[in-house]
Amino acid sequence: MGDKKIIMAKEAKTNAMRILEKNHIAYTLYTYECDEFTNGVEAITKLGKPLEQSFKTLVAQGKSKNYFVFVIPVAEELDLKKAAAAVAEKSVELIHVKEINQVTGYIRGGCTPIGMKKQFQTTIHQSAAGLHSIIISGGRIGVQIELETNDLIRVINGKLADIII
Repeated sequence: MGDKKIIMAKEAKTNAMRILEKNHIAYTLYTYECDEFTNGVEAITKLGKPLEQSFKTLVAQGKSKNYFVFVIPVAEELDLKKAAAAVAEKSVELIHVKEINQVTGYIRGGCTPIGMKKQFQTTIHQSAAGLHSIIISGGRIGVQIELETNDLIRVINGKLADIII
């Protein structure tokens, strides 16, 4: 019986969790009931966590055709001009929802900057610098993870910038 629980727990791990564990980065796992995509504000409200601590992951493509990841407060909107400037592109456009899985390996509502198919240049909104810890998607719908902001920046080789409206 005990072995079965261990096996089930292993199966429940996402790529993001495996990467954090491999890098010896502590995180707290939060789960909530959710059968399909829900917006980040609704998800964090279900968990009873502070809105300003929760961030969403967006993927954009630049004029160069390169992909970029932007991690911003869950209730905010990405400023495409500021985002483009932060990654030294003429312009960036968010990718279509249908492309998320193909580009990142994750699905809408479960996209996290940790453990995508490829490590894209990642920019985190500068407000994260003032937070000891940050809550992001855990890599699956209904799963959020909280980790120290500096650990997130380090594991994804992220940089901070003003990228919201």
